Amino acid sequence: MTNSFNTETVINNVKTAFAPVTDALKNLPNMEVPEAARDFVKKQAATAQTRANELFNGSEKVTAAIETAVSGSVSETAKISRNLTQAALADAQALFTTIDKLASAKSISEAVQINTDALKAQGEVLVGRAKATTEYLGKVIADGAKSAQDNFAKVTNFAKSA
Repeated sequence: MTNSFNTETVINNVKTAFAPVTDALKNLPNMEVPEAARDFVKKQAATAQTRANELFNGSEKVTAAIETAVSGSVSETAKISRNLTQAALADAQALFTTIDKLASAKSISEAVQINTDALKAQGEVLVGRAKATTEYLGKVIADGAKSAQDNFAKVTNFAKSA
């Protein structure tokens, strides 16, 4: 028994077997893409671009909502700081006025009366501040809750459209 192995025959057999694939690959660059396939790709690209624009616009809305909330917080913080500074100045001025009045008192009873009046006035100022602070905090909390609710609605609407 002789094993005759002819390399050339094997190569020719492989070429013959793969001839349809080789021909198809040669013709691939010249193959025409059907119009329906081109339209499908164009529509999908347009839809993707629309979605990307919607996503961008939605993220801009979310960013604007966050920016509004943060800038409102910064503004409120600055307002609180100014009010605290003004209150400290008013307290210092009241103290210096009381000291000036005490320095001009001619008797101990007059000094006690000046001090009592100053403490009473300071107590009224503190009660007024406490009332104003309570009203202010109630307003800030209500505004913050409304802002958070509005921002949440914007984000929810964005998520629904995306």
